[in-house]
Amino acid sequence: MNIIHEKCDPKLAKDKRLPYTAYLVQYELEGKVEYDIVMGNSQVEIFDHYYDKYKKALKWLRQTSGTVRPNLWNVQAPKRKRKAKPPMPPPEG
Repeated sequence: MNIIHEKCDPKLAKDKRLPYTAYLVQYELEGKVEYDIVMGNSQVEIFDHYYDKYKKALKWLRQTSGTVRPNLWNVQAPKRKRKAKPPMPPPEG
């Protein structure tokens, strides 16, 4: 399980650049409602983690608006090495 944003604004869940396996979790901590955006292998895994941590303070979890495949999310493009240009042949003369 991967916590993408912890104690964040729930409007961040509307970002289409999130993976489609990301969930917005609402829970109560010391009388204050908090939100996390998390990504996991399954919804059950996320629920189990938050239920074990917060018990009855866990309110709900909903899928975000993300549309990116999880294996392509947050991946840096590989850096390419530039090939050296071959030397110019001497002019024929």
